[in-house]
Amino acid sequence: MQALIQRVLTANVSINGQVISQIERGLLLFLGFEKDDSFLVTEKLLAKILNYRVFPDDKDKMNHSVCDIRGELLIVSQFTLAANTQKGLRPSFSSAMHPSQSKVLFDEFVALAKRTHGGMARVEQGQFGADMQIALVNDGPVTFMLQQY
Repeated sequence: MQALIQRVLTANVSINGQVISQIERGLLLFLGFEKDDSFLVTEKLLAKILNYRVFPDDKDKMNHSVCDIRGELLIVSQFTLAANTQKGLRPSFSSAMHPSQSKVLFDEFVALAKRTHGGMARVEQGQFGADMQIALVNDGPVTFMLQQY
């Protein structure tokens, strides 16, 4: 499972020109699911994301997590993160999870995020499988790729 996280001041998801979800200060999270991923993997990755220290303290050191600052989350499924790009000039998606299985894990991930973080801050999501436009103001910029197996 791949997760690209970006520290943002604001982010939103639009479909056909309509904003369907948006957040203020927090994390924009793109998820890519691979064939062997499971709910246990999603639980571990969410715990890491929620506790990953990417927000500055009073000395401008990355010592605070999204939980510490009560930051918001915007979670977007991104199939292309599961691509294998090692050979050739076209990505291979042979290791990507089938969309029907990915949707189940995505929905479970979002539900778990809402249960564990939603009491502190807003947790929003994109629309699985849709052609989405993502707008964001990256804070820093600060972007990390996290993996969980």
